[in-house]
Amino acid sequence: MKGLILVGGYGTRLRPLTLTLPKPLVEFGNRPMILHQIEALANAGVTDIVLAVNYRPEVMVSTLKQYEEEYGVNITFSVEEEPLGTAGPLKLAEEVLKKDDSPFFVLNSDVICDYPFEELAAFHKAHGGEGTIVATKVDEPSKYGVIVHDRDTPNLIDRFVEKPVEFVGNRINAGLYILNPSVIDLIEMKPTSIEKETFPLLVEKNQLYSFDLEGYWMDVGQPKDFLSGTCLYLTSLSKKSPEKLSSEKFVHGGNVLIDPTAKIHPSALIGPNVVIGPNVIVGEGARIQRSVLLANSQVKDHAWVKSTIVGWNSRIGKWARTEGVTVLGDDVEVKNEIYVNGAKVLPHKSISSNVEHEAIIM
Repeated sequence: MKGLILVGGYGTRLRPLTLTLPKPLVEFGNRPMILHQIEALANAGVTDIVLAVNYRPEVMVSTLKQYEEEYGVNITFSVEEEPLGTAGPLKLAEEVLKKDDSPFFVLNSDVICDYPFEELAAFHKAHGGEGTIVATKVDEPSKYGVIVHDRDTPNLIDRFVEKPVEFVGNRINAGLYILNPSVIDLIEMKPTSIEKETFPLLVEKNQLYSFDLEGYWMDVGQPKDFLSGTCLYLTSLSKKSPEKLSSEKFVHGGNVLIDPTAKIHPSALIGPNVVIGPNVIVGEGARIQRSVLLANSQVKDHAWVKSTIVGWNSRIGKWARTEGVTVLGDDVEVKNEIYVNGAKVLPHKSISSNVEHEAIIM
């Protein structure tokens, strides 16, 4: 089988982290984001994976070569000369996606969930239509495009309603699909939206179905959602693989994932919902909750860190406090006793005065 991952451009929504690494390589749950997807695709029997990108960073090429060997898959880059939207990349990768009659998966690189690829493939084969969208249920459907089903045929999509004013349903497109190669014939080689142009064509032909996603789902393409998605991922891990989470004495409230190379002072208090990466150092009496500490970062004695992404090689000083979805880029220093609330700090900066409101520190 085949899979296409829509990676897109420069990951501007996740800056300042993506100023240092391409978005697919930023660690989510201590593993590059894209690795969660490659592993799930490989486990479902996918052998050919296409990455649809606007540019091809060398660092990504070398990292993915390593995954090719590890997971026994072929990974190719499909590079767009101009951004082609969400359907154009399928046309551009036609050669790989149409090399045989088997259907192919399409997924948005920002989506994190318990990828149900095997069940999805079986469901798709059983209904015999040309396409299947994975649907997730949301509490506030008025912010999304909502899927409305046919009254007579189970799971057959009748129409989409964009940001409905009255309640028509609570299922939305989760950014994961399985499509037959014939769908590519409906797409022109130009910037095209799969959601607004291709799917309505399939709906007209009564060929598009939806598959309900069980468990958590999050688009983690921006810092606030990256942290929310981390909480959901850790909760899922606590049910599926609790042995991967830390049970050290300093864990408070559970759901803490720690790389074995990290050094944490026994008097620190960590959790709930914290991910600590390789070679991180956490000092005496430090308090960390709902945060992600990327590799080689340091939280010094008695610092208080909440709802923060601490970038690689960054340092938070003694008695400092960060909160409010603060994101520190690579090699940022927050000086001792400084308060930072909701700042996005670009790489190699030093913060020596308080930041009390949302700001970008350049």
